[in-house]
Amino acid sequence: MEKSEIRKLGEWISQMSWECMPSQVQEAVQLRVLDLVSAALGAVKDPLLEQVISSYRSRYGEGPACVWGSQERFPAEVAAKINAMLAHTLELDDVHPASKTHGSASIIPAAWAMAETLESSGQEFLTAVVCGYEVTARIGMALGVAAHRKKGWHATATCGIFGCAAAAAKLLKLDAEQTISALGMAGTQSSGLWAFLGDGASCKVLHPGHCAACGLDAAFLAAAGMTGPEHILDAEDGGLLKAMSDSYDCSKAGAGLGEVWEILNMDVKPYPCCRSVHCMIDAMFQIREEMEKEGRSAADIKQVEIATYQVGYQQCAVSKGCLEPQSPMDAKFSAPYGAAAALLFGKVTREEFEPEAVSNPQLRALMKKISVEPDEELTKEYPAHWGCRVRAEFFDGKKMEVRVQDPSGSSKNPLSQKQLEDKAKSLIGAAFPGREGEIAGEITKIGQWERMKPLGSMESFQ
Repeated sequence: MEKSEIRKLGEWISQMSWECMPSQVQEAVQLRVLDLVSAALGAVKDPLLEQVISSYRSRYGEGPACVWGSQERFPAEVAAKINAMLAHTLELDDVHPASKTHGSASIIPAAWAMAETLESSGQEFLTAVVCGYEVTARIGMALGVAAHRKKGWHATATCGIFGCAAAAAKLLKLDAEQTISALGMAGTQSSGLWAFLGDGASCKVLHPGHCAACGLDAAFLAAAGMTGPEHILDAEDGGLLKAMSDSYDCSKAGAGLGEVWEILNMDVKPYPCCRSVHCMIDAMFQIREEMEKEGRSAADIKQVEIATYQVGYQQCAVSKGCLEPQSPMDAKFSAPYGAAAALLFGKVTREEFEPEAVSNPQLRALMKKISVEPDEELTKEYPAHWGCRVRAEFFDGKKMEVRVQDPSGSSKNPLSQKQLEDKAKSLIGAAFPGREGEIAGEITKIGQWERMKPLGSMESFQ
């Protein structure tokens, strides 16, 4: 009888080791950790997260795992949950385009909290992270990215929990059967919906937080003897794929393990907003450059027409929050807003999503000139390409057209090493001012750590 996909995953995870990985994967995972940790540290002063920490402090005792960028310590599940929320706050966590998942936002915090608790080595931690990436990406691809999103599911949440359980199982040194149970228990807790877009609710960060905490819990329970369903993906009654997608392929969940490394196919986000808007931002930067050459300004624009793939349209150009953003969260998921900000300001950074920018009257006026529609050709190319076409028309009749097939930061259009380093250092400075380069350098050496260090104070790196 053919093995289930979950069994293939469980057996592969239990047999994985640092030495099994190609050097390219070993290098990639350390860069992925740096990118994600820096995104989390950049959010340490976010008011919402301060309230979150206060809430957990009032309900839980101290534990062995730290909240990044602070002196707070909690049990592993709580620290993992808070750090995952931190990691997702700025919308700067990396993306696996073929599965539409931000797996790192939950996997790395979960693995770090577990490794810190168990005093695991840096290589053990990184091995667990790779397991998490590979599992999350494959579950997402099996679900069918467009069909899964069409039903309102948030793949970062529904798939990330599998990756967190995989990473935790690896660190706990579970055998194949226990790992299979951990994955099964992760699947039965899989959840996360896009309803927050309707009114700009701030709970999106809870999605990776839930994954991190519940993924650890699933592994702990599997270690204690609880069993999870091996056929959590493909069961006729209650299988996750059938429940969450109308177009899925279960065989993708266990395909290519140890041969195809999905961690090498990650997109890095240069702009702090929904990845579906990035192609439009890139296009508008090109149009702005041409406008500057011709001495044109935003006031000269009559209209801007943007065509993009169906998922990007559905997610960033339909809801009231997208069309008339009232908050930074709304703005981060608004195609008209991101496009207008790029054209008007010439940059799209955290500053462009502050409340003052969201209410800028010039930006609001420009947004009214921007329309977004789904495009059949671009939809067919998705998720291999997250692209758009932009056509700007001016009052004097001049027209400018730009096509972006792959946004900056994708594996097909990568950021330079300097851009990656600058991004990390600028974000790390929020938690460790003046020591950005030193901390970034230390994080890229995690593979040499004899045991995981707390990322809560500068003293940890002395």
